[in-house]
Amino acid sequence: MRTVAVVGGGAIGLGAAWRAAAAGWSVTLFDPAPGTGASWVAGGMLAPLSEGWPGEDRVLDFGAAALAHWPEFAARLERVTGIDVFVADSTLTVALDAADAADLRTVADWVGGRGHDLRLLDRSAVRALEPALARTVRAGLLAPAEPAIDNRRLVGALRRACADAGVESRAETVTDLADLPHDQIVLAAGSASARLWPELPVRPVKGEILRLRRRPGVAPPPQRVIRARVHGRPVYMVPRADGLVIGATQYEAGDTEVTVAGVRDLIADAEAVLPGIGDYELAEASAGLRPGSPDNLPLLGRLSDRVVAATGHGRNGMLAVALTADAVCAELGGAGLAEVASAAPQRFSSLAGGVR
Repeated sequence: MRTVAVVGGGAIGLGAAWRAAAAGWSVTLFDPAPGTGASWVAGGMLAPLSEGWPGEDRVLDFGAAALAHWPEFAARLERVTGIDVFVADSTLTVALDAADAADLRTVADWVGGRGHDLRLLDRSAVRALEPALARTVRAGLLAPAEPAIDNRRLVGALRRACADAGVESRAETVTDLADLPHDQIVLAAGSASARLWPELPVRPVKGEILRLRRRPGVAPPPQRVIRARVHGRPVYMVPRADGLVIGATQYEAGDTEVTVAGVRDLIADAEAVLPGIGDYELAEASAGLRPGSPDNLPLLGRLSDRVVAATGHGRNGMLAVALTADAVCAELGGAGLAEVASAAPQRFSSLAGGVR
């Protein structure tokens, strides 16, 4: 039987390992603590459309393709594990001032002009959908096709699916890919990927996130993902069964310490959009390292005749899980997916020489 080593046990690596095992590969997953890195800290938004901006064509196209792979992936995962990972079925981006409202119109015109469903809402329409939002909200942009998932539920489901599919999990840190005897290797080590393949332009980008728990008698969280920009800072709120996830700061840093300033800004910005969160319990403050790339697209594809890259997803790791798993399986089978051509590693000069 053909063998493949998956290096990295975040959602990307777990998804690739599960799909490869289901396709007939003998899979070994290497990670000292699977699912405890950036995948554990994520918010779970699947929102490539409402984040679109004129000129960022490749990022939008890749994100839309990634979103399109989610329904089948999630349905298959639920069939084998019984776990439904979705927590919201749409995203609402709100504007608090005239400049932000103008930006919403720009996004709606550009993304809508490319065939995607985005709907501009006035103040009253926003409040009709989510009456708990602040009265200062001026306008909204509804993305009916942008859901959200519970990232921790996803990690648990993928770990179960991997075990059921026969994936061998080794709690080991790989320090040299050349030491692995497998026929193929999938490099999905997130922000640590460049340690194993130094030419990869992947760097750690720190993000802080808060988890709020609803207390008895307190109003429930919004039904949708709520996104906004407050004082120039982006903030999002993703519902959970017991409360909300609020994120996320972004720093060019390699540590996972939570800062006072980060917590302060997240709470203040979220409360400006959703005043009722002041009555919630602050259950957790955590930080993770996203694997960033120079152009905000991941690195998906062959690095050599044995090594396939699946890294550099930045803030869109959860969004890209399904597409990445399918792309890795296609690459292992000898045929790449056209949908991920823009993410080929060779677009960077450090890797332009092709496979080695």
